Amino acid sequence: MWTQAIEDAVAKTKANLTKFGDRFPHITQGTAVKQYEWGDNTDWIEGFYAGMVWLSYEYTREPELLEAANRQLADFRRRLDEDVALDHHDIGFLYCPSALAGWIVEGSEDARRLALDAADRLMRRWRPEGQYIQAWGPKGHPENGGRIIIDCLMNLPLLYWASAQTGDPSYAEAARIHADKSRRFLVRGDDSSYHTFYFEPETGSAIRGGTHQGYQDGSTWTRGQAWGIYGFALSYRYTGDAHYLETSRRLARYFVEHLPEDNVAYWDFDVEIGPDTYRDSSASAIAAAGLLELLEHLPEDDADRAYFTEAVERSMRSLVEKYATIGEPDAEGLLKHGSYYIRGNRGPDDYMIWGDYYYLEALMRLERKIPGYWYERR
Repeated sequence: MWTQAIEDAVAKTKANLTKFGDRFPHITQGTAVKQYEWGDNTDWIEGFYAGMVWLSYEYTREPELLEAANRQLADFRRRLDEDVALDHHDIGFLYCPSALAGWIVEGSEDARRLALDAADRLMRRWRPEGQYIQAWGPKGHPENGGRIIIDCLMNLPLLYWASAQTGDPSYAEAARIHADKSRRFLVRGDDSSYHTFYFEPETGSAIRGGTHQGYQDGSTWTRGQAWGIYGFALSYRYTGDAHYLETSRRLARYFVEHLPEDNVAYWDFDVEIGPDTYRDSSASAIAAAGLLELLEHLPEDDADRAYFTEAVERSMRSLVEKYATIGEPDAEGLLKHGSYYIRGNRGPDDYMIWGDYYYLEALMRLERKIPGYWYERR
């Protein structure tokens, strides 16, 4: 089953490259037609498409895919040099699956340099007064100046990696302080999570938790919970701090225990469920990849190993059998029924490029033991 799904994903990635050239997929505005909007490298999501090209190349070793990946790398260099739409924390999402991937897969010094330069760009989001990485907007922004979001845990690997590469501890120190603050304030006592948290910018004093894309401030946005599973597991990989592993485990158990019968998440764990309630297949794809990362760090005799292994199997089987576009050769995306921003009516039920990427990453982990591009393999 995994092989068939990978080959379908690779075929669709190649077809998109042929049809759309060097353009990138963007999320639609809630249209009835299920497709991507293809355009320039100007959003926070383009790195996931680059990551799919690298994964497809690792699977096939076809020169055409490597050429496409390197053309995309050149565009990511241009974007960084021109500082195009980078005033946010999602630099890791952009440059780990693109530049860091090029270093991991091909040993490209240009890709390594680009990833290090991207880490420097991310460090511009570090706020020493409050001791956090600001998610959105310029420093001092009246709404976002003291805001962190759970997604940022997946951007921290770029900083951990940069410290290991350069010997400069400042990158990893910022990442670890931010991870600690995220663990303390974004993760609730019942193992659910806030999407965002607000701090007083000058002192770092806690103000309140909230949401941007979830159902309501006190609810648990499923994609945010999935980011937490994977992100804390990666912080454990880089630091060896057992608190991060335990936090990933707690978030993972909550996620699995609150899944519906078909093991694919709705868009928020607290939203009222009815026949028209939106799913988020991308949340389940991220969670599956995160669980596979978590499993790498659990001892063989750990009581949770079988539980999480079976959870990954159930979720991935459901995604492949019920949500994937296998058998739909003209489909641009890999997974149906992803959601982006329900309350804003942006992509409430469509393909999500991050969902496609993490779905393919999870498949590659299951079939080929090839992880994604969040850490060195050698």
